[in-house]
Amino acid sequence: MKALMHGKLAMVIVAVGVLALRAMAQEAPKRTIVVSLEDRKLALIENGQVKKVYPVAVGKPSTPSPVGTFTIERRIVNPTYHHNGKTVPPGPGNPVGTRWMGLSIQGYGIHGTNEPRSIGKAASHGCIRMAKADLEEFFELVAVGDTVELVGKRNEETAQLFGDQQKPAVVAAAQPIQTAMVSPNVAPLQLNLPLTFELNSENQAAQVLMALR
Repeated sequence: MKALMHGKLAMVIVAVGVLALRAMAQEAPKRTIVVSLEDRKLALIENGQVKKVYPVAVGKPSTPSPVGTFTIERRIVNPTYHHNGKTVPPGPGNPVGTRWMGLSIQGYGIHGTNEPRSIGKAASHGCIRMAKADLEEFFELVAVGDTVELVGKRNEETAQLFGDQQKPAVVAAAQPIQTAMVSPNVAPLQLNLPLTFELNSENQAAQVLMALR
């Protein structure tokens, strides 16, 4: 009898645990971090809605940022910097600032910087840099396991997130050859005006005539 009761109790405990895990999974928001290397901006998307947009620094041409889909694997407060045998403890001079979010591609992460003027530029060794206040706010909004998309070239998604900054080139239409009469006794002068030269009013035409005298 006791064995039967213990068995039922164990089943109840397991069932409660499963329900709790399902509830936690349903409550956990789905987050995606999109970084446009071309726009040099980062967007935090939560449950399909844009929650925050931040300016960032990305890899310079000689050490470009990787492109692809990764995840956040670790989050560290006040990290110690190690690179090429050099170690820098936490503090104002630390090259990665006060927070480090390591990605699933070794050696790359989202972090701070001791060069705040680099934000908005292609200036890093490949990592994504953020300004101190933005970094510390962002750090609290993300978790291990969140998806990080590093997008190299602007596409429809990044254009919607950050605005399409590409403007079509303005090409002036070819203008007809203009004839300016300098003097009644002088043959008409043919002016081959450049394509970008436009006479939009009689006043502008008069100014051209005055300049030829």
